[in-house]
Amino acid sequence: MNKFFICGAWPYANNSLHVGHLAALLPGDVLARFFRQTGGEVLYVSGSDCHGTPITLRANKLGVDPSYIANHYASEFEKNFRDLDFSYDCYSATMRDSHKKEVEEILKKIYDNGFIYEKCEDADYCENCQKFVSDREISGICPICGKVATGDQCDNCLTALTPDMLLNKVCKTCGKPTTTKKDKHLYFKLTAFQPELEKNIDDNAHYWRNTAINESRKYIKEGLRDRALTRNLNWGVNVPFEGYDDKRIYVWFEAVLGYFTAGREASKKLGIDFDSFIRDKETQMFYVHGKDNIVFHTIILPALLSSIDKTIGLPNRIVSCEYVNLNNEKMSKSKGNLITVNSLLQNLDSDVIRYFFILFNPERKDASFQIKDLIDINNKHLVGGWGNFINRNLSFLIKKFSGILPNAEIDENIVKAVREEYQKVGKLYSDNELRAALEELYTFVQFANRYYDESKPWVLAKEDKDGFDKVTATCLYLIVNIANMYLPVMPKSSKKVLELLGVKDFTWGEVNYDNSIILKEVSVLFTKLEEDKLDFTLASGDTLVVPDNK
Repeated sequence: MNKFFICGAWPYANNSLHVGHLAALLPGDVLARFFRQTGGEVLYVSGSDCHGTPITLRANKLGVDPSYIANHYASEFEKNFRDLDFSYDCYSATMRDSHKKEVEEILKKIYDNGFIYEKCEDADYCENCQKFVSDREISGICPICGKVATGDQCDNCLTALTPDMLLNKVCKTCGKPTTTKKDKHLYFKLTAFQPELEKNIDDNAHYWRNTAINESRKYIKEGLRDRALTRNLNWGVNVPFEGYDDKRIYVWFEAVLGYFTAGREASKKLGIDFDSFIRDKETQMFYVHGKDNIVFHTIILPALLSSIDKTIGLPNRIVSCEYVNLNNEKMSKSKGNLITVNSLLQNLDSDVIRYFFILFNPERKDASFQIKDLIDINNKHLVGGWGNFINRNLSFLIKKFSGILPNAEIDENIVKAVREEYQKVGKLYSDNELRAALEELYTFVQFANRYYDESKPWVLAKEDKDGFDKVTATCLYLIVNIANMYLPVMPKSSKKVLELLGVKDFTWGEVNYDNSIILKEVSVLFTKLEEDKLDFTLASGDTLVVPDNK
């Protein structure tokens, strides 16, 4: 049995999910659903990243505990993913005690293995705020591109930074220049893993997109640096060593390990031996994320896994997406140039959202999301194409033949075409060419509509009942098989069609309808969208409400 560990990046629980998050994470669910259809053993996990400086800063500003903010968005994310029909085996949160406990144990193991050391050195300090300031609390000039950046990463050129690399540093809280004071921290020996990191990239690059390859190699070429894994915070996972009571484990370390804490939790529910699963050389390790998270999955995570146990499978399937802009501008909360997942769900059916953001997915270059494009795709592909093919076949049977399904031979040329389509689409799904898979399926829907038009079943119904039965049986056969191939992307409507026509087995491969079924009525699967009837200002902003009593 093929095995798949599919890990969706953990969205940061500091604000609502937007369309960029959705575009980056949705491919993971499509892959998980497809591999389950093929009979694979799948573990599909994600969760909310609940620790770190931005949440702490926001909590301080609002006068609430960081847990209030993290809990609010973690709950909202979980509902968003449920409403979008994500099929996680476990959606966790870094606040969970099980996660914290296991991360502490992993930290001890890496320390015992000799890859963590203590170092006392100059650390950034704000005299005005009277505190040490972490990377996210520092603003300065990126030494690579010259743009404003924080001390952990430049969002403009995607260079991973450390605070000492920034020029003209200031405290983001008060705007005053930072100074330095001696402070001790634990460091992870990232530099010890360069050969195996390079080998993992070389061995698996043919499965990765160019951006992932280029960003990973650029990061190594710029020179690996050991990374601090503790920071001066009181919100996060405790450091299980004496003398570090005032510090917490750095979020880059504990958040990426969440895949494994959540994976272990899911394995218990599914009866899977997790330790064997992640060490099986046949297990394909998928990591699904946006391009700003590439190096955390291609450099940081594999180094951590090697430091724990070199038999654990390293990330070998990197599913990275480019950025989604809105109306050709980068999305920005401050500019109000943002559409959230909440807003999408208040306006659209979940299958429409899923279909569009896979067909539109920025797999290899940035894409600009425009509402007009979504409306056009819905009306052309789903209403005028796929939905129309289903409706005119089933409605005609109900209207003219009391919903009785024909028991007739299926056109052998169509059977051959369907079997070939399973091979084409299946390969595209398994190769993570999801956009191409939908393009191929839409071409096949057009083929099905041409078959219907050219066969003229409405004429055959009057002149040649046997001919009508054969054409209609063939169209019903097309309907259930196309629905089966659409299932990973549009699970809700596809299941509705399959169950309506008596298909109970949703495995990948040829299926047929149950001719003993009598159709009573058929509801429209997709409805035409009109821009003036949609309101994407609904829930397009922040949903956090601070209680009066704080």
